Amino acid sequence: MDTRRISVFLLLCFWLVPTGWGQALEYPETREGDVIEDYHGTQIADPYRWLEDVDSEETLAWVQAQNAVTFDYLEKLPQRKMFEERLTELWDYPKYSAPFKRGDRYFFSKNDGLQNQSVIYVQESLDAEPRVLIDPNTFSEDGTVALSGLFVSDEGNYAAYSISESGSDWRTFKVRDVATGDDLDDELKWIKFSGASWDGDGEGFYYSRYDAPEEGEAMQQVNKNQKLYYHHLGTAQDDDVLVYERPDEPEWGFGAGVTDDGDYLIINVWQGTDRRNRVYYKDLRDENAEVLRLLDDFDAAYNFVGNTGSDFYFMTDHDAPNQRLIAIDTDNPDPQNWTTLIPETEAVLRGAGIVNNQFVVTALEDVKGRLTLHDLDGSLVKEIETPTLGSVYGGSGERDATEMFYTFTSFTYPSTIYRYDFATGTSTIFRQPEVDFDPENYITKQVFYTSKDGTQVPLFIVHKKGLVLDGSNPTYLYAYGGFNISLTPGFSISNVAWLEQGGIYAQPSLRGGGEYGEAWHQAGMLNKKQNVFDDFIAAAEYLIDEGYTSTPKLAIGGGSNGGLLVGAVMTQRPALFGAALPAVGVMDMLRYHKFTIGWAWASEYGSSDDPEQFKHLHAYSPLHNLQPGTAYPATMVTTADHDDRVVPGHSFKFAAALQAAHAGDAPVLIRIESKAGHGAGKPTSKIIEEQADKWAFLAHTLGLTPASALPSGTGVDDSQR
Repeated sequence: MDTRRISVFLLLCFWLVPTGWGQALEYPETREGDVIEDYHGTQIADPYRWLEDVDSEETLAWVQAQNAVTFDYLEKLPQRKMFEERLTELWDYPKYSAPFKRGDRYFFSKNDGLQNQSVIYVQESLDAEPRVLIDPNTFSEDGTVALSGLFVSDEGNYAAYSISESGSDWRTFKVRDVATGDDLDDELKWIKFSGASWDGDGEGFYYSRYDAPEEGEAMQQVNKNQKLYYHHLGTAQDDDVLVYERPDEPEWGFGAGVTDDGDYLIINVWQGTDRRNRVYYKDLRDENAEVLRLLDDFDAAYNFVGNTGSDFYFMTDHDAPNQRLIAIDTDNPDPQNWTTLIPETEAVLRGAGIVNNQFVVTALEDVKGRLTLHDLDGSLVKEIETPTLGSVYGGSGERDATEMFYTFTSFTYPSTIYRYDFATGTSTIFRQPEVDFDPENYITKQVFYTSKDGTQVPLFIVHKKGLVLDGSNPTYLYAYGGFNISLTPGFSISNVAWLEQGGIYAQPSLRGGGEYGEAWHQAGMLNKKQNVFDDFIAAAEYLIDEGYTSTPKLAIGGGSNGGLLVGAVMTQRPALFGAALPAVGVMDMLRYHKFTIGWAWASEYGSSDDPEQFKHLHAYSPLHNLQPGTAYPATMVTTADHDDRVVPGHSFKFAAALQAAHAGDAPVLIRIESKAGHGAGKPTSKIIEEQADKWAFLAHTLGLTPASALPSGTGVDDSQR
């Protein structure tokens, strides 16, 4: 062994020693209660039930004590400062959204770099100087009050916008005069899971809301009985017109949209997170028109795309798991009269709109994005070429516009906005970010591995060139696997900080997601949820078997349903992973449906109220499968005190039970963010701090050697093996 290799070996030895574990962590004492609940004859203890009351003095004291231990540990990590400084450098570049046009005006968002919240700008033309329309950074000093939605009238004269405080799902709506930049007196409250759709005259808009919750219950009370209203500008919310409600169906929710021609109100009737929906409509040309039920069988997903007179266009998985585009003549709506415009193919349709009187369609083919144009009869006009393997979003534009904007991104390709000119048939870069990052130094590959039941599952792997497949590479395996949501290639500033230090980022497309259509989704839901966990475990085993990493070097992460994923697999295979990062996870599968919007997930998970579904849920519920005396991987649970989507009681109870059961030396911590929610609207400053804590925790646990400490030329490109 030559001198240089000896020095590298010694350096690696130094960084691989988990010195922080030498600190004997003393976790706060957590009182165990005597709650026992009967589930269909099975007695289930719930000793930490008291932690569900997130506002009690005892819980608040517990949160403070846990955070004291966690942040004391994190602040002492040797790479914590380095990651925070590097993340701050990486984050500091202008970030734009794709513009959209209303009337003669263009609207877009921009963040100068480190602003806590992005700012909304308006310009009278693409060549005009933009001016600030809404600056959410003025809403609060710490950036925890965020702009959560923007809805501009057709003529571009008024902008309804929604505000969220501390990451809550509750929204307050206000209205701004675009010309003057002043707010009107209009203010609407107790809105969740709703946008705003303006009428054709710009005199008001449709929206949905709930009744005001009982005092002190806003963060946990179950959300049911949503109602659809019309708000006329200049009037009080109490005077809003009730358009539609269904007190006989308290779980139904309503999303309303006015068609481009202003003639119809399309009402999407949803029930929880079930993909299936109903579609009703109202003829706005007749003030006495009734709400008509167009699609009322709750047999498939129907996403309204647009209309030409009485012909309504829908993207649907009816008789097409990968979706197709159909036309329904509302004068003859029987299914036998439907017309298929774009048939189902192996590529999964993900979105459609009408621009330049053409369908603009996005699709996934083996989890890679495609963008195509079609005439209104469905015939293909062209496929728009994308730069590389990645994801495409958009395009945004008005129905009769001759331009549209779309965004392309990949793991090492920062989100870039393109303008497509229909007259010339060409795309040009409209805005391209300048990030302190050289993508030429990295490799992205897609491989396929075999899950437990023989299913082939795709996996993206991203790393620096020159990687040596000797099992020594710290690896972050991240996934979701649920609710028909597709994880596709996308640029992450945070992940760059990990990659450039030599870490590997791996992202599998687990069943339960939508990457391969509804069949893929259904293969990972309800009593088939274990398939999702098996897919994730098989991804970890593949990375180990192929020499990318090894158990002490492998971390897993995921948020929300992905937090459930991490909690489930770390309890099923605790010896397989070196570290685990379950974020805002659904950890108590027996009681999730009893808080806020949790009941809506029963179509995905099932409910413990059902005897058979209880058995499946109890078999993998992270909280209920922790075994005393087990050495679990180093774990940092993360949640927030204002999360009213997945209430923090899930993470509180899981962390308490994990600390009680854990028999190993690895740290098991919980990091509880203040004045934050499920993730949306979180200010940049808090995001950077949280990501720095995450990477420092993993770097220390997995023994990540700082890239600056290694001599160059110590590896070979594994693609050349």
